Amino acid sequence: MEYIKGILAMVVLPASRQLDFELLGAMAGSREIHLGDEREFANLFPDCELGAMPPFGNLYGMEVFVDAELEEDDEIAFNAGALTELVRLSYADYRMLVHPRVGKLTRSL
Repeated sequence: MEYIKGILAMVVLPASRQLDFELLGAMAGSREIHLGDEREFANLFPDCELGAMPPFGNLYGMEVFVDAELEEDDEIAFNAGALTELVRLSYADYRMLVHPRVGKLTRSL
């Protein structure tokens, strides 16, 4: 989770990538971005284990940003509120349900 202009937002990336804060800032239209600590927002996900929040920030009133690289995949896989539960969903269905803002958010390492 990131704070953009002091408001919590969710960023969804491939597990093998790292967020580029400058790219997120350009996409969000703000230079005021910082990484949230899990303890800061754990109470917003009372039905989820810490670290297993599913990428449905829209259900929690958050804007969701997705790295464009995920659009190349047929499926998205993520924790479903528990570290021992995994969900696989077609990326097309995920995008239809979440309506995320999609753009380049990572750079090659």
